This record gives sequence, C-alpha cells and structure tokens, in this order.
Amino acid sequence: MTTAFGAHFDVAPGYLNTPSIGVPPRHVVDAVRGWVDDWASGTVAVPAMDDPVDRTREAFAALTGCPAGAVAIGSTVSGLLAPVAASFPPGTRVLVAEGEFTSVSFPFAACGHVVTEVPLATIAERAGEHEVVAVSVAQSADGALVDLEGLRASDAVVVLDATQSLGWLPADLSFADVVVAGGYKWLLSPRGCAWAAFSDRVLERITPSAAGWYAGGDRWSAIYGLPLRLAPTARRLDVSPAWASFVGAAVALPWLAGLDRAAVRDHTVGLADRVRRELDLPPSGSPIVSIPGDPQKLLDAGVRCAARAGATRVGFHLYNTDADADLVLGAV
Repeated sequence: MTTAFGAHFDVAPGYLNTPSIGVPPRHVVDAVRGWVDDWASGTVAVPAMDDPVDRTREAFAALTGCPAGAVAIGSTVSGLLAPVAASFPPGTRVLVAEGEFTSVSFPFAACGHVVTEVPLATIAERAGEHEVVAVSVAQSADGALVDLEGLRASDAVVVLDATQSLGWLPADLSFADVVVAGGYKWLLSPRGCAWAAFSDRVLERITPSAAGWYAGGDRWSAIYGLPLRLAPTARRLDVSPAWASFVGAAVALPWLAGLDRAAVRDHTVGLADRVRRELDLPPSGSPIVSIPGDPQKLLDAGVRCAARAGATRVGFHLYNTDADADLVLGAV
C-alpha cells in the first residue's frame, strides 16, 4: 500500500503504466464497490445516477478552466470527437502531430478531411495554414508537450486531447475550442467515462446525431415521443453514461481538482526528470519517459510499463516514489 496526497493506493511498487491505465485511490474503489453492491441487491436508484454524472461535469470544468455548461459527457475520446469532425465540410484542412494518437486523428481522416501530419514542435507555427488543429496536450508515446501558448494565439479551431495531461498538468485550457479527455489514465477513473468542453463557435455547428434521452432538456420527460427537445447547453451532446464508471469518476475528479496541482506536477515530473538525468535523456517537463530499447529488462525487474513507438514508456503519477525510479534505473 502507498499513501500519497492524503489518499491510500493498493498498487504495488514498480507500477509505471499510468499512461495505459491509472490506478485509483482506495476511496474511489470503495465508491465503485458500493455501487456494485447496490446493483447486486437491486437497490440502485436510477434517477439518482444523474448526480455523479453532473459532479464529474463540474470537476472537469474546474480541471480545464472551461465553464461547466460547455461540457458534454461520453465514453471515449473518439466518440466525443466524431461529431466535431463531422461538423466541418469534407476537405477541411486539419493539422495533427506526427504519430498522434489515432483517437484524435482518425475521426477527422474518416470524415474526408485533408489531414496533414507535422512534427509536434512545429504545430503552433503551422496552425495558421489550417482550419482545424487537433493535437494531444501531451503525446501518448513519449509525453512530449505541445506549445499551448503558441496555439492560444492561433485563429484556427483548436482541438486538444488532454487525456495524457489532465490530472498532473495545471493548465488553463479554456482558450481551446474543444478540450476532450478520457478518464481512465491520469484521472484515475474507471474506463467508460470521458468529457469534452466546447466553445460556442464549435457547439453551434455540431449536429447532435447521437442524441438520446440523456441529451434531453429535462432527461426524465424526454424518454418517449417527439418533438425533439434537447438541452440548450453542451449537454445536448451527452450520451447515456456507464453508471459504475461515473460513480468512480465522481469521487476521483473532484478529489484531483482539489489537490495542489503545482505540487502534483512537481512530484510526477520530478521523478521523471530524475530518470531522464540519470539516462542522459533530454528534459521534457512531462511525467512520461520514453526509454530507448525493449521493455523486457524493466519487466523482468518488476516494472509495469509498455512498449510504444519502438521504445519503452514509463509514467510517474501520485502513487510513485523514488523507489520506482530506482527500479527503472537499476534495470536499465
């Protein structure tokens, strides 16, 4: 067991695979287990499930700097980006980073847009040549950070995937037109919950083609019959939530939003920087470290990690310590 930032984690030493899946603190696990027990006993109150969903909406807004009324809920990043991509005419010029996570690039490519890949370091300077820029704040493969200040100055529609940054990087992302994130990595929530915040200029152009009862202005009076009566806010893009996932997220996200986020960044990036220094790798300001070579030596040493883009990827979060860094350095 590890105690960090006032919470208890049951994760074993050597777990450095948060960029693949985060490990929840015990109080998040307890909330999900309690819901499963209620489900098993037939005591789940279905209307009460709206409350945890709305709590995550508020917490996502707090973490990103976006207004809560601009936030829609979903289950995956690509599912939330699909209607965004479909809202632009075919042939729209879209800029993405080379090697971008495909949940960001595929929705735009599938809609027939002209999608151009460029090195991440040139994204901001090339943004003016395109109608849309779609990029991760931190790259999945190696944790490299996009130039947020450069994008802030762009006139392009800016779409940011914060899946690999939200939860450790304190940054106001409210300048972007879309901020999307999945919950099961650095946000320490069950898989099956995701959020997106939309600017007015993007929200007004999106057709809510996946609308169901949960997108209704009054959910519980919108479950039967026409006419169409959707919420006036971004909630009209909501899809029916995976309840157990949002019960966990309703505990995890407010807790993360209440932490000293600068301290979280310093802790996570500090551990990663120590590994980078020892291995003569360049600094990056990210808790994700890409180590050249196959991960087998680290796996043999008890390090949970992943092979990504021809290298070994490790990531340091709240529950990691110097002992985890020692394991990596000893194995390499």
